[in-house]
Amino acid sequence: MIFQEDYTFRDLRERSVQDWLCQMEQHEDLAVRGGVKVTREYIESLKTEIRRLEEKNALKERYLKKLKTEKTLLMEERNI
Repeated sequence: MIFQEDYTFRDLRERSVQDWLCQMEQHEDLAVRGGVKVTREYIESLKTEIRRLEEKNALKERYLKKLKTEKTLLMEERNI
């Protein structure tokens, strides 16, 4: 049985951070308001890196599965 991952907590945390950043955009201190843009850009760069690493991991998993299949076939041929 395959279960779908539950992203409820992650989504809640993301909304909470975005709400907080929206509040900080209204802050009277210019440095705080400027930091909001930098923070959003950093969050996006982290998301991009996560996607890249997930794709790399999926590629490695496919490669290892292929190697395992080839090794199994080779072992079966030798036992014949």
